Amino acid sequence: MKLINVKDLIPRTLELFKKKIEGDESTIFNGYSLNLLGKDCISGIIVAIVALPLSMAFSIAAGASPAQGIYTAIIAGFFISALGGSRFQIGGPTGAFVVIIFNVIATNGMSGLLAATILAGVFLVLMGVFGLGRFIKYIPYPVTTGFTTGIGLLIFSQQMKDFFGLNIEKSSPEFINKWIEHFEAAASADLVTLTVGLGTMAIIIIARRFAPRVPSAAAGVLVMTLVCTVAKALLQDIPFERLDAYNELERFFITQVDSLDTISTRFGGIPQALPHLDIPPLSFAVFQNVFPAALSIALLAAIESLLSAVVSDSMSGDKHNSNTELFAQGIANIASAIFGGIPATGAIARTATNIKSGAVSPVSGIVHAIVLLLFVLFLAPAASAIPLASLSAVLIIVAWDMSNVPRFIRIIRTAPKSDTIVLVITFLLTVLVDLSYAVVIGVLLAIFLFMRRMVELGGVRTGNDALIEHLVSGEKSPQMQDSAKALFGKDTELIEINGPFFFGIADMLQGTLGSLGRTPKKIVLRMRFVPAIDSTGIAALESFLLNCRQKKIRLIITECNDQPKRALEKSGFLENIGAGNFLSAIEDAADD
Repeated sequence: MKLINVKDLIPRTLELFKKKIEGDESTIFNGYSLNLLGKDCISGIIVAIVALPLSMAFSIAAGASPAQGIYTAIIAGFFISALGGSRFQIGGPTGAFVVIIFNVIATNGMSGLLAATILAGVFLVLMGVFGLGRFIKYIPYPVTTGFTTGIGLLIFSQQMKDFFGLNIEKSSPEFINKWIEHFEAAASADLVTLTVGLGTMAIIIIARRFAPRVPSAAAGVLVMTLVCTVAKALLQDIPFERLDAYNELERFFITQVDSLDTISTRFGGIPQALPHLDIPPLSFAVFQNVFPAALSIALLAAIESLLSAVVSDSMSGDKHNSNTELFAQGIANIASAIFGGIPATGAIARTATNIKSGAVSPVSGIVHAIVLLLFVLFLAPAASAIPLASLSAVLIIVAWDMSNVPRFIRIIRTAPKSDTIVLVITFLLTVLVDLSYAVVIGVLLAIFLFMRRMVELGGVRTGNDALIEHLVSGEKSPQMQDSAKALFGKDTELIEINGPFFFGIADMLQGTLGSLGRTPKKIVLRMRFVPAIDSTGIAALESFLLNCRQKKIRLIITECNDQPKRALEKSGFLENIGAGNFLSAIEDAADD
Protein backbone atom coordinates (compact mmCIF):
# COMPACT_ATOMS: atom_id res chain seq x y z
CA MET A 1 0.00 0.00 0.00
CA LYS A 2 1.37 3.38 -0.99
CA LEU A 3 2.00 5.76 1.89
CA ILE A 4 0.73 9.33 1.74
CA ASN A 5 3.38 12.01 2.27
CA VAL A 6 2.67 13.38 5.74
CA LYS A 7 3.57 16.87 4.55
CA ASP A 8 0.70 16.67 2.07
CA LEU A 9 -1.68 15.96 4.96
CA ILE A 10 -1.09 19.41 6.47
CA PRO A 11 -3.37 21.62 4.35
CA ARG A 12 -1.84 24.54 2.58
CA THR A 13 -3.82 27.09 4.50
CA LEU A 14 -2.59 29.96 2.37
CA GLU A 15 -4.50 28.60 -0.62
CA LEU A 16 -7.72 28.69 1.35
CA PHE A 17 -7.43 32.47 1.68
CA LYS A 18 -6.85 33.43 -1.96
CA LYS A 19 -10.42 34.42 -2.73
CA LYS A 20 -10.86 38.18 -2.69
CA ILE A 21 -13.95 40.37 -2.81
CA GLU A 22 -13.77 42.75 -5.78
CA GLY A 23 -13.45 46.37 -4.76
CA ASP A 24 -12.24 45.62 -1.22
CA GLU A 25 -8.71 47.00 -0.96
CA SER A 26 -8.16 46.36 2.76
CA THR A 27 -6.46 42.99 2.59
CA ILE A 28 -4.79 41.47 5.59
CA PHE A 29 -2.95 38.51 4.06
CA ASN A 30 -2.56 37.05 0.58
CA GLY A 31 -6.00 38.02 -0.64
CA TYR A 32 -7.87 37.22 2.58
CA SER A 33 -9.73 40.46 3.21
CA LEU A 34 -11.17 42.10 6.27
CA ASN A 35 -14.53 41.69 4.57
CA LEU A 36 -14.05 37.90 4.49
CA LEU A 37 -12.77 37.91 8.06
CA GLY A 38 -15.96 39.65 9.14
CA LYS A 39 -18.08 36.98 7.43
CA ASP A 40 -16.07 34.22 9.10
CA CYS A 41 -16.40 35.87 12.51
CA ILE A 42 -20.17 36.20 12.20
CA SER A 43 -20.49 32.59 11.07
CA GLY A 44 -18.16 31.38 13.83
CA ILE A 45 -20.22 33.15 16.50
CA ILE A 46 -23.47 31.64 15.18
CA VAL A 47 -21.95 28.15 15.08
CA ALA A 48 -20.64 28.56 18.64
CA ILE A 49 -24.17 29.43 19.82
CA VAL A 50 -25.42 26.24 18.16
CA ALA A 51 -22.52 24.14 19.47
CA LEU A 52 -22.73 25.23 23.11
CA PRO A 53 -25.92 23.38 24.17
CA LEU A 54 -25.19 20.42 21.89
CA SER A 55 -21.67 19.95 23.29
CA MET A 56 -22.96 19.92 26.86
CA ALA A 57 -25.95 17.72 26.01
CA PHE A 58 -23.92 15.06 24.20
CA SER A 59 -21.35 14.97 26.97
CA ILE A 60 -23.95 14.64 29.73
CA ALA A 61 -25.79 11.91 27.79
CA ALA A 62 -22.53 10.00 27.44
CA GLY A 63 -21.88 10.05 31.18
CA ALA A 64 -19.26 12.81 31.16
CA SER A 65 -19.51 16.36 32.49
CA PRO A 66 -20.83 19.37 30.52
CA ALA A 67 -17.42 21.01 30.85
CA GLN A 68 -15.79 18.07 29.05
CA GLY A 69 -18.17 18.56 26.14
CA ILE A 70 -17.32 22.26 25.84
CA TYR A 71 -13.58 21.59 26.19
CA THR A 72 -13.86 19.02 23.39
CA ALA A 73 -15.62 21.50 21.13
CA ILE A 74 -12.89 24.08 21.85
CA ILE A 75 -9.80 21.89 21.42
CA ALA A 76 -10.92 19.35 18.84
CA GLY A 77 -12.93 22.00 17.01
CA PHE A 78 -9.83 24.18 16.66
CA PHE A 79 -7.60 21.40 15.28
CA ILE A 80 -10.26 20.04 12.90
CA SER A 81 -10.75 23.48 11.39
CA ALA A 82 -7.07 24.43 11.35
CA LEU A 83 -5.65 21.17 9.98
CA GLY A 84 -8.58 19.47 8.26
CA GLY A 85 -9.10 18.69 4.61
CA SER A 86 -12.50 20.42 4.42
CA ARG A 87 -12.79 24.19 4.24
CA PHE A 88 -16.01 24.40 6.26
CA GLN A 89 -15.89 21.41 8.62
CA ILE A 90 -16.89 22.06 12.24
CA GLY A 91 -15.81 19.46 14.77
CA GLY A 92 -16.90 18.55 18.26
CA PRO A 93 -18.86 15.97 20.26
CA THR A 94 -21.65 14.27 18.30
CA GLY A 95 -24.47 11.85 18.95
CA ALA A 96 -22.70 8.97 17.23
CA PHE A 97 -20.30 8.64 20.17
CA VAL A 98 -22.83 8.83 23.00
CA VAL A 99 -23.47 5.10 23.30
CA ILE A 100 -19.82 4.06 22.97
CA ILE A 101 -18.62 6.67 25.46
CA PHE A 102 -21.32 5.69 27.95
CA ASN A 103 -20.30 2.01 27.77
CA VAL A 104 -16.57 2.73 27.98
CA ILE A 105 -17.01 4.92 31.06
CA ALA A 106 -19.25 2.29 32.67
CA THR A 107 -16.68 -0.44 31.99
CA ASN A 108 -13.28 1.26 32.21
CA GLY A 109 -13.94 4.61 33.90
CA MET A 110 -13.00 8.04 32.63
CA SER A 111 -9.31 7.15 32.36
CA GLY A 112 -10.28 4.25 30.09
CA LEU A 113 -12.26 6.63 27.87
CA LEU A 114 -9.32 9.02 27.58
CA ALA A 115 -7.03 6.11 26.65
CA ALA A 116 -9.54 4.86 24.08
CA THR A 117 -9.79 8.37 22.58
CA ILE A 118 -6.00 8.67 22.30
CA LEU A 119 -5.78 5.24 20.66
CA ALA A 120 -8.63 6.13 18.29
CA GLY A 121 -6.73 9.29 17.37
CA VAL A 122 -3.67 7.22 16.51
CA PHE A 123 -5.84 4.96 14.32
CA LEU A 124 -7.24 7.99 12.50
CA VAL A 125 -3.78 9.42 11.89
CA LEU A 126 -2.69 6.07 10.44
CA MET A 127 -5.82 5.96 8.24
CA GLY A 128 -4.81 9.31 6.83
CA VAL A 129 -1.16 8.36 6.37
CA PHE A 130 -2.04 5.09 4.62
CA GLY A 131 -4.58 6.82 2.38
CA LEU A 132 -7.63 4.94 3.63
CA GLY A 133 -9.92 7.95 3.32
CA ARG A 134 -11.11 6.90 -0.10
CA PHE A 135 -12.23 3.51 1.21
CA ILE A 136 -14.25 4.70 4.21
CA LYS A 137 -16.94 6.12 1.93
CA TYR A 138 -17.59 2.65 0.52
CA ILE A 139 -19.21 1.45 3.75
CA PRO A 140 -22.67 0.28 2.58
CA TYR A 141 -25.60 2.63 3.01
CA PRO A 142 -27.75 0.04 4.88
CA VAL A 143 -24.96 -0.33 7.46
CA THR A 144 -24.66 3.41 8.14
CA THR A 145 -28.44 3.77 8.19
CA GLY A 146 -28.84 0.80 10.53
CA PHE A 147 -26.41 1.99 13.15
CA THR A 148 -27.39 5.67 12.99
CA THR A 149 -31.04 4.72 13.47
CA GLY A 150 -30.01 2.43 16.33
CA ILE A 151 -27.93 5.19 17.92
CA GLY A 152 -30.88 7.55 17.63
CA LEU A 153 -33.12 5.09 19.48
CA LEU A 154 -30.48 4.58 22.20
CA ILE A 155 -30.03 8.33 22.69
CA PHE A 156 -33.81 8.73 22.93
CA SER A 157 -33.94 5.97 25.55
CA GLN A 158 -31.21 7.60 27.63
CA GLN A 159 -33.09 10.90 27.82
CA MET A 160 -36.28 9.58 29.42
CA LYS A 161 -34.89 9.90 32.95
CA ASP A 162 -34.05 13.61 32.72
CA PHE A 163 -36.92 14.51 30.38
CA PHE A 164 -39.58 13.12 32.76
CA GLY A 165 -37.61 13.70 35.98
CA LEU A 166 -37.76 10.00 36.88
CA ASN A 167 -36.36 8.93 40.23
CA ILE A 168 -33.74 6.41 39.05
CA GLU A 169 -30.53 6.15 41.04
CA LYS A 170 -28.36 4.71 38.25
CA SER A 171 -29.63 3.74 34.82
CA SER A 172 -28.76 0.37 33.32
CA PRO A 173 -26.65 0.49 30.14
CA GLU A 174 -28.75 -2.33 28.65
CA PHE A 175 -31.55 -1.18 26.34
CA ILE A 176 -34.28 -3.54 27.58
CA ASN A 177 -33.36 -3.17 31.27
CA LYS A 178 -33.31 0.60 30.85
CA TRP A 179 -36.90 0.64 29.61
CA ILE A 180 -37.98 -1.70 32.40
CA GLU A 181 -36.52 0.81 34.88
CA HIS A 182 -38.37 3.65 33.13
CA PHE A 183 -41.72 1.92 33.43
CA GLU A 184 -41.07 0.95 37.06
CA ALA A 185 -40.22 4.57 37.94
CA ALA A 186 -43.06 6.11 35.89
CA ALA A 187 -44.96 7.10 39.05
CA SER A 188 -42.06 9.35 40.10
CA ALA A 189 -42.32 11.57 37.00
CA ASP A 190 -42.10 15.28 37.80
CA LEU A 191 -44.67 17.59 36.23
CA VAL A 192 -42.49 20.71 36.18
CA THR A 193 -39.54 18.83 34.67
CA LEU A 194 -41.76 17.39 31.95
CA THR A 195 -43.22 20.84 31.28
CA VAL A 196 -39.74 22.31 30.86
CA GLY A 197 -38.77 19.51 28.48
CA LEU A 198 -41.93 19.86 26.39
CA GLY A 199 -41.57 23.64 26.36
CA THR A 200 -38.02 23.39 25.06
CA MET A 201 -39.09 20.91 22.42
CA ALA A 202 -41.97 23.16 21.31
CA ILE A 203 -39.67 26.18 20.96
CA ILE A 204 -37.20 24.15 18.86
CA ILE A 205 -39.94 22.91 16.53
CA ILE A 206 -41.52 26.37 16.20
CA ALA A 207 -38.15 28.01 15.53
CA ARG A 208 -37.34 25.47 12.85
CA ARG A 209 -40.69 26.02 11.19
CA PHE A 210 -41.04 29.81 11.34
CA ALA A 211 -37.50 31.12 11.95
CA PRO A 212 -35.06 28.68 10.31
CA ARG A 213 -32.14 31.12 10.62
CA VAL A 214 -32.44 31.13 14.42
CA PRO A 215 -30.34 28.47 16.22
CA SER A 216 -33.34 26.47 17.43
CA ALA A 217 -31.59 24.36 20.08
CA ALA A 218 -29.90 27.38 21.65
CA ALA A 219 -33.19 29.31 21.53
CA GLY A 220 -35.07 26.53 23.28
CA VAL A 221 -32.51 26.13 26.04
CA LEU A 222 -32.10 29.88 26.55
CA VAL A 223 -35.83 30.65 26.73
CA MET A 224 -36.66 27.82 29.13
CA THR A 225 -33.65 28.64 31.33
CA LEU A 226 -34.84 32.24 31.60
CA VAL A 227 -38.43 31.13 32.27
CA CYS A 228 -37.33 28.79 35.06
CA THR A 229 -35.00 31.38 36.61
CA VAL A 230 -37.63 34.16 36.54
CA ALA A 231 -40.38 31.85 37.80
CA LYS A 232 -38.26 30.73 40.71
CA ALA A 233 -37.41 34.33 41.66
CA LEU A 234 -41.02 35.51 41.42
CA LEU A 235 -42.42 32.62 43.42
CA GLN A 236 -39.93 33.20 46.20
CA ASP A 237 -40.76 36.95 46.38
CA ILE A 238 -44.56 36.66 46.40
CA PRO A 239 -45.86 37.07 49.99
CA PHE A 240 -48.03 33.96 49.90
CA GLU A 241 -47.83 33.74 53.70
CA ARG A 242 -50.42 36.52 53.92
CA LEU A 243 -52.91 34.43 51.96
CA ASP A 244 -53.55 31.26 53.90
CA ALA A 245 -55.45 29.69 51.04
CA TYR A 246 -52.34 29.83 48.88
CA ASN A 247 -49.75 28.52 51.33
CA GLU A 248 -49.91 25.00 49.93
CA LEU A 249 -49.82 26.30 46.35
CA GLU A 250 -46.75 28.37 47.16
CA ARG A 251 -44.96 25.49 48.76
CA PHE A 252 -45.88 23.21 45.85
CA PHE A 253 -44.54 25.49 43.13
CA ILE A 254 -41.41 26.54 44.99
CA THR A 255 -40.66 22.92 45.87
CA GLN A 256 -41.19 21.80 42.26
CA VAL A 257 -39.05 24.57 40.79
CA ASP A 258 -36.34 24.07 43.42
CA SER A 259 -36.23 20.34 42.66
CA LEU A 260 -35.65 20.97 38.97
CA ASP A 261 -32.35 19.34 38.04
CA THR A 262 -29.87 21.78 36.50
CA ILE A 263 -26.23 21.73 35.50
CA SER A 264 -25.45 23.34 38.86
CA THR A 265 -27.31 20.79 41.00
CA ARG A 266 -25.99 17.78 39.04
CA PHE A 267 -22.44 18.83 38.18
CA GLY A 268 -21.72 21.85 40.35
CA GLY A 269 -21.61 24.16 37.32
CA ILE A 270 -18.89 24.62 34.70
CA PRO A 271 -15.35 25.53 35.85
CA GLN A 272 -14.50 29.09 34.86
CA ALA A 273 -11.00 28.13 33.73
CA LEU A 274 -8.97 26.91 30.80
CA PRO A 275 -8.77 23.15 30.20
CA HIS A 276 -5.59 21.77 31.69
CA LEU A 277 -3.26 19.02 30.55
CA ASP A 278 -4.39 15.71 32.05
CA ILE A 279 -2.69 12.71 30.47
CA PRO A 280 -4.32 9.50 31.79
CA PRO A 281 -2.23 6.56 33.01
CA LEU A 282 -1.36 4.61 29.87
CA SER A 283 -0.09 1.07 29.57
CA PHE A 284 -0.30 -1.87 27.20
CA ALA A 285 -2.96 -3.48 29.42
CA VAL A 286 -5.11 -0.33 29.33
CA PHE A 287 -4.88 -0.08 25.54
CA GLN A 288 -5.66 -3.78 25.26
CA ASN A 289 -8.85 -3.35 27.29
CA VAL A 290 -10.10 -0.39 25.28
CA PHE A 291 -8.91 -1.57 21.86
CA PRO A 292 -12.39 -2.59 20.52
CA ALA A 293 -13.94 0.67 21.73
CA ALA A 294 -11.06 2.71 20.27
CA LEU A 295 -11.51 0.97 16.92
CA SER A 296 -15.23 1.75 16.95
CA ILE A 297 -14.58 5.39 17.88
CA ALA A 298 -12.03 5.72 15.06
CA LEU A 299 -14.32 4.09 12.50
CA LEU A 300 -17.31 6.21 13.50
CA ALA A 301 -15.21 9.38 13.55
CA ALA A 302 -13.94 8.58 10.07
CA ILE A 303 -17.39 7.78 8.69
CA GLU A 304 -19.15 10.79 10.19
CA SER A 305 -16.39 13.28 9.43
CA LEU A 306 -16.14 12.23 5.78
CA LEU A 307 -19.92 12.13 5.45
CA SER A 308 -20.04 15.65 6.88
CA ALA A 309 -17.30 16.72 4.44
CA VAL A 310 -19.31 15.30 1.53
CA VAL A 311 -22.39 17.24 2.69
CA SER A 312 -20.21 20.34 2.97
CA ASP A 313 -18.94 19.87 -0.58
CA SER A 314 -22.46 19.49 -1.95
CA MET A 315 -23.57 22.71 -0.21
CA SER A 316 -20.53 24.83 -1.01
CA GLY A 317 -19.15 23.45 -4.28
CA ASP A 318 -15.82 22.84 -2.57
CA LYS A 319 -13.88 19.53 -2.63
CA HIS A 320 -12.36 18.06 0.52
CA ASN A 321 -9.22 15.95 0.94
CA SER A 322 -10.35 12.82 2.79
CA ASN A 323 -6.89 11.70 3.95
CA THR A 324 -6.01 15.15 5.28
CA GLU A 325 -9.36 15.18 7.08
CA LEU A 326 -8.69 11.84 8.78
CA PHE A 327 -5.21 12.98 9.79
CA ALA A 328 -6.67 16.14 11.37
CA GLN A 329 -9.41 14.14 13.10
CA GLY A 330 -6.72 11.95 14.67
CA ILE A 331 -4.70 14.91 15.95
CA ALA A 332 -7.89 16.53 17.26
CA ASN A 333 -8.93 13.46 19.23
CA ILE A 334 -5.48 12.98 20.75
CA ALA A 335 -5.41 16.65 21.79
CA SER A 336 -8.95 16.45 23.17
CA ALA A 337 -8.11 13.43 25.32
CA ILE A 338 -4.92 14.81 26.85
CA PHE A 339 -6.91 17.89 27.94
CA GLY A 340 -9.64 15.74 29.50
CA GLY A 341 -12.09 15.90 26.58
CA ILE A 342 -14.16 13.22 24.90
CA PRO A 343 -14.11 11.89 21.30
CA ALA A 344 -14.91 14.33 18.50
CA THR A 345 -15.64 14.26 14.80
CA GLY A 346 -17.10 16.42 12.06
CA ALA A 347 -20.62 17.52 12.98
CA ILE A 348 -22.98 17.62 10.02
CA ALA A 349 -25.54 20.03 11.51
CA ARG A 350 -22.92 22.49 12.74
CA THR A 351 -21.02 22.29 9.44
CA ALA A 352 -24.21 23.00 7.51
CA THR A 353 -24.95 25.94 9.83
CA ASN A 354 -21.44 27.23 9.21
CA ILE A 355 -21.98 27.28 5.44
CA LYS A 356 -25.48 28.75 5.65
CA SER A 357 -24.17 31.51 7.93
CA GLY A 358 -21.77 32.74 5.24
CA ALA A 359 -18.43 31.16 6.18
CA VAL A 360 -15.72 31.49 3.54
CA SER A 361 -12.72 29.72 5.11
CA PRO A 362 -11.57 27.54 8.05
CA VAL A 363 -11.21 30.74 10.10
CA SER A 364 -14.93 30.47 10.96
CA GLY A 365 -14.31 27.14 12.70
CA ILE A 366 -11.39 28.64 14.61
CA VAL A 367 -13.56 31.60 15.65
CA HIS A 368 -16.21 29.11 16.84
CA ALA A 369 -13.61 27.52 19.14
CA ILE A 370 -12.44 30.92 20.43
CA VAL A 371 -16.01 32.05 21.19
CA LEU A 372 -16.63 28.87 23.21
CA LEU A 373 -13.39 29.49 25.09
CA LEU A 374 -14.49 33.05 25.92
CA PHE A 375 -17.81 31.67 27.16
CA VAL A 376 -15.98 29.35 29.56
CA LEU A 377 -13.77 32.16 30.83
CA PHE A 378 -16.44 34.82 31.30
CA LEU A 379 -19.95 33.31 31.17
CA ALA A 380 -19.59 29.81 32.61
CA PRO A 381 -21.69 30.60 35.73
CA ALA A 382 -24.61 31.50 33.46
CA ALA A 383 -24.77 27.88 32.27
CA SER A 384 -25.29 26.60 35.80
CA ALA A 385 -29.01 27.37 35.67
CA ILE A 386 -29.69 25.38 32.49
CA PRO A 387 -32.29 22.68 33.27
CA LEU A 388 -31.21 19.18 32.30
CA ALA A 389 -34.73 18.61 30.96
CA SER A 390 -34.02 21.26 28.32
CA LEU A 391 -30.83 19.52 27.24
CA SER A 392 -32.73 16.22 27.16
CA ALA A 393 -35.31 17.81 24.85
CA VAL A 394 -32.50 18.93 22.55
CA LEU A 395 -31.14 15.39 22.43
CA ILE A 396 -34.56 13.88 21.75
CA ILE A 397 -34.83 16.13 18.70
CA VAL A 398 -31.28 15.14 17.69
CA ALA A 399 -32.17 11.46 18.15
CA TRP A 400 -35.15 11.85 15.83
CA ASP A 401 -33.00 13.61 13.23
CA MET A 402 -30.34 10.91 13.47
CA SER A 403 -32.71 7.98 13.27
CA ASN A 404 -34.44 9.28 10.14
CA VAL A 405 -37.31 6.82 10.52
CA PRO A 406 -38.84 7.60 7.10
CA ARG A 407 -35.56 6.68 5.41
CA PHE A 408 -35.31 3.48 7.48
CA ILE A 409 -38.84 2.45 6.46
CA ARG A 410 -38.22 3.34 2.82
CA ILE A 411 -35.20 1.03 2.63
CA ILE A 412 -37.22 -1.84 4.10
CA ARG A 413 -40.02 -1.28 1.59
CA THR A 414 -38.04 -0.66 -1.58
CA ALA A 415 -34.50 -2.06 -1.24
CA PRO A 416 -33.42 -5.58 -2.23
CA LYS A 417 -33.89 -8.23 0.43
CA SER A 418 -30.13 -8.45 1.04
CA ASP A 419 -29.95 -4.72 1.89
CA THR A 420 -32.94 -5.06 4.21
CA ILE A 421 -31.25 -7.95 6.04
CA VAL A 422 -28.07 -5.89 6.52
CA LEU A 423 -30.10 -2.89 7.70
CA VAL A 424 -32.18 -4.78 10.26
CA ILE A 425 -29.29 -6.86 11.64
CA THR A 426 -27.08 -3.77 12.03
CA PHE A 427 -29.92 -1.92 13.74
CA LEU A 428 -30.70 -4.77 16.17
CA LEU A 429 -27.02 -5.33 17.01
CA THR A 430 -26.59 -1.61 17.70
CA VAL A 431 -29.58 -1.47 20.03
CA LEU A 432 -29.42 -4.86 21.75
CA VAL A 433 -25.74 -5.85 21.70
CA ASP A 434 -23.02 -3.30 21.02
CA LEU A 435 -22.20 -0.71 18.41
CA SER A 436 -18.72 -2.17 17.86
CA TYR A 437 -20.16 -5.53 16.84
CA ALA A 438 -22.90 -3.86 14.80
CA VAL A 439 -20.48 -1.96 12.56
CA VAL A 440 -18.09 -4.88 12.04
CA ILE A 441 -20.75 -7.53 11.49
CA GLY A 442 -22.85 -5.20 9.34
CA VAL A 443 -19.89 -4.46 7.04
CA LEU A 444 -18.88 -8.15 6.84
CA LEU A 445 -22.45 -9.19 6.10
CA ALA A 446 -22.73 -6.54 3.40
CA ILE A 447 -19.46 -7.76 1.85
CA PHE A 448 -20.63 -11.37 1.76
CA LEU A 449 -23.97 -10.41 0.25
CA PHE A 450 -22.21 -8.24 -2.31
CA MET A 451 -19.92 -11.10 -3.31
CA ARG A 452 -22.93 -13.38 -3.60
CA ARG A 453 -24.57 -10.83 -5.87
CA MET A 454 -21.42 -10.60 -7.99
CA VAL A 455 -21.36 -14.39 -8.35
CA GLU A 456 -25.00 -14.36 -9.41
CA LEU A 457 -24.29 -11.68 -12.01
CA GLY A 458 -21.26 -13.54 -13.27
CA GLY A 459 -20.69 -17.27 -13.50
CA VAL A 460 -19.28 -20.07 -15.62
CA ARG A 461 -21.09 -21.14 -18.79
CA THR A 462 -20.32 -24.21 -20.89
CA GLY A 463 -20.65 -24.66 -24.66
CA ASN A 464 -24.21 -25.95 -24.87
CA ASP A 465 -26.35 -25.32 -27.91
CA ALA A 466 -27.97 -22.15 -26.55
CA LEU A 467 -24.58 -20.66 -25.74
CA ILE A 468 -23.22 -21.58 -29.16
CA GLU A 469 -26.16 -19.90 -30.84
CA HIS A 470 -25.65 -16.81 -28.69
CA LEU A 471 -21.94 -16.56 -29.47
CA VAL A 472 -22.34 -17.21 -33.19
CA SER A 473 -25.24 -14.78 -33.65
CA GLY A 474 -23.26 -12.11 -31.85
CA GLU A 475 -20.42 -12.19 -34.37
CA LYS A 476 -20.77 -9.88 -37.37
CA SER A 477 -17.75 -11.10 -39.34
CA PRO A 478 -18.50 -14.13 -41.60
CA GLN A 479 -14.99 -15.42 -40.96
CA MET A 480 -15.60 -15.15 -37.20
CA GLN A 481 -18.90 -17.00 -37.52
CA ASP A 482 -17.23 -19.85 -39.39
CA SER A 483 -14.44 -20.02 -36.81
CA ALA A 484 -16.94 -20.05 -33.95
CA LYS A 485 -18.98 -22.85 -35.59
CA ALA A 486 -15.87 -24.90 -36.31
CA LEU A 487 -14.79 -24.57 -32.71
CA PHE A 488 -17.70 -26.56 -31.31
CA GLY A 489 -16.99 -30.04 -32.60
CA LYS A 490 -17.51 -33.17 -30.60
CA ASP A 491 -13.90 -33.03 -29.36
CA THR A 492 -13.97 -29.40 -28.19
CA GLU A 493 -15.74 -27.79 -25.27
CA LEU A 494 -16.14 -24.05 -24.73
CA ILE A 495 -16.24 -22.64 -21.20
CA GLU A 496 -16.82 -18.94 -20.69
CA ILE A 497 -16.21 -17.04 -17.45
CA ASN A 498 -18.19 -13.88 -16.74
CA GLY A 499 -17.34 -11.36 -14.04
CA PRO A 500 -14.41 -10.88 -11.65
CA PHE A 501 -12.59 -14.18 -11.17
CA PHE A 502 -12.51 -14.51 -7.38
CA PHE A 503 -13.32 -17.41 -5.07
CA GLY A 504 -17.05 -17.56 -5.90
CA ILE A 505 -16.39 -18.07 -9.61
CA ALA A 506 -13.38 -20.25 -8.83
CA ASP A 507 -15.58 -22.69 -6.95
CA MET A 508 -17.90 -22.94 -9.96
CA LEU A 509 -15.00 -23.66 -12.33
CA GLN A 510 -13.72 -26.49 -10.17
CA GLY A 511 -16.94 -28.45 -10.64
CA THR A 512 -17.23 -27.83 -14.38
CA LEU A 513 -15.22 -30.83 -15.57
CA GLY A 514 -17.40 -33.28 -13.67
CA SER A 515 -20.60 -31.74 -15.04
CA LEU A 516 -19.64 -31.95 -18.72
CA GLY A 517 -20.83 -35.55 -19.12
CA ARG A 518 -17.97 -36.31 -21.54
CA THR A 519 -14.22 -35.96 -21.83
CA PRO A 520 -13.29 -33.62 -24.70
CA LYS A 521 -9.84 -33.48 -26.25
CA LYS A 522 -9.71 -29.73 -25.97
CA ILE A 523 -11.24 -27.13 -23.64
CA VAL A 524 -11.25 -23.46 -24.65
CA LEU A 525 -11.58 -21.16 -21.63
CA ARG A 526 -12.86 -17.79 -22.83
CA MET A 527 -12.05 -14.87 -20.47
CA ARG A 528 -13.15 -11.82 -22.44
CA PHE A 529 -15.60 -10.79 -19.70
CA VAL A 530 -13.16 -11.20 -16.80
CA PRO A 531 -12.00 -7.70 -15.72
CA ALA A 532 -9.86 -8.92 -12.81
CA ILE A 533 -8.54 -12.03 -11.11
CA ASP A 534 -7.26 -12.61 -7.58
CA SER A 535 -5.01 -15.24 -6.02
CA THR A 536 -7.95 -17.59 -5.46
CA GLY A 537 -8.83 -17.41 -9.15
CA ILE A 538 -5.22 -18.08 -10.13
CA ALA A 539 -5.12 -21.08 -7.80
CA ALA A 540 -8.38 -22.34 -9.35
CA LEU A 541 -6.89 -22.07 -12.85
CA GLU A 542 -3.78 -23.96 -11.76
CA SER A 543 -5.92 -26.70 -10.26
CA PHE A 544 -8.12 -26.79 -13.38
CA LEU A 545 -5.04 -27.08 -15.62
CA LEU A 546 -3.73 -29.97 -13.50
CA ASN A 547 -7.09 -31.80 -13.76
CA CYS A 548 -7.14 -31.30 -17.53
CA ARG A 549 -3.63 -32.73 -17.90
CA GLN A 550 -4.53 -35.73 -15.76
CA LYS A 551 -7.47 -36.39 -18.13
CA LYS A 552 -5.24 -35.67 -21.17
CA ILE A 553 -7.33 -32.62 -22.10
CA ARG A 554 -5.63 -29.65 -23.74
CA LEU A 555 -6.55 -26.35 -22.05
CA ILE A 556 -6.53 -23.15 -24.12
CA ILE A 557 -7.21 -19.69 -22.67
CA THR A 558 -8.37 -16.90 -24.98
CA GLU A 559 -9.13 -13.18 -24.90
CA CYS A 560 -7.58 -12.43 -21.52
CA ASN A 561 -7.76 -8.79 -20.35
CA ASP A 562 -4.80 -6.76 -19.10
CA GLN A 563 -5.10 -7.22 -15.33
CA PRO A 564 -5.70 -11.01 -15.44
CA LYS A 565 -2.90 -11.40 -17.98
CA ARG A 566 -0.40 -9.51 -15.79
CA ALA A 567 -1.47 -11.48 -12.71
CA LEU A 568 -1.17 -14.85 -14.51
CA GLU A 569 2.21 -13.90 -15.93
CA LYS A 570 3.53 -12.78 -12.56
CA SER A 571 2.33 -15.99 -10.88
CA GLY A 572 4.07 -18.20 -13.48
CA PHE A 573 0.83 -19.64 -14.82
CA LEU A 574 1.50 -18.47 -18.40
CA GLU A 575 4.83 -20.23 -18.45
CA ASN A 576 3.17 -23.35 -17.05
CA ILE A 577 0.37 -23.49 -19.62
CA GLY A 578 2.66 -22.52 -22.50
CA ALA A 579 2.49 -19.62 -24.94
CA GLY A 580 0.76 -21.79 -27.56
CA ASN A 581 -2.20 -22.30 -25.24
CA PHE A 582 -2.67 -18.64 -24.31
CA LEU A 583 -4.27 -16.93 -27.29
CA SER A 584 -5.56 -13.40 -27.91
CA ALA A 585 -8.47 -14.39 -30.22
CA ILE A 586 -10.95 -17.25 -30.14
CA GLU A 587 -10.56 -17.95 -33.87
CA ASP A 588 -6.93 -18.87 -33.22
CA ALA A 589 -8.17 -21.64 -30.95
CA ALA A 590 -10.55 -22.83 -33.66
CA ASP A 591 -7.82 -22.98 -36.30
CA ASP A 592 -5.40 -24.72 -33.93
